[in-house]
Amino acid sequence: MTQEPELSGYRAPQVCKLVGITYRQLDYWARTGLIIPTLAQAHGSGSQRIYSFTDVVQLKVIKNLLDAGMSLKKIRSAVEILRTEMDSDQPLADVTLLSDGKTIYAAHSDQEVVDVLRKGQGVFSIAIGPVQDQVEGAIHLLFPDEEELAGIVEVGAP
Repeated sequence: MTQEPELSGYRAPQVCKLVGITYRQLDYWARTGLIIPTLAQAHGSGSQRIYSFTDVVQLKVIKNLLDAGMSLKKIRSAVEILRTEMDSDQPLADVTLLSDGKTIYAAHSDQEVVDVLRKGQGVFSIAIGPVQDQVEGAIHLLFPDEEELAGIVEVGAP
């Protein structure tokens, strides 16, 4: 009789504690394909699901979206859209998700923020660094002499 190699990961009770959800929620999400454990899936009575660290992070993202007021239906839609768009079984590991309670936004590594539920419609793309550089450049164009720039900084100087 061969023994299966032991997998390092998280079993359902540990995941529930880490994420702050019930076993019933975790079981439902796995059975319906929202988040499927990547290390081991349950195969009948006595077997256990084993979740990777990335799985746990994705589950926590889903829990945070629920806490922000998003419905599970919208979360499920967003995850499916991201899976298709990113061609990945773990789309939540590659993107930062934000929510205002009405929709879900995805912030990609290229600093673009899109409305996931509107299938990638761009919302805004503002990064502080480039804006700061633009303002500094505009100030330098208006006041190329550093002494004049220093005079502007000194508020209330005679």
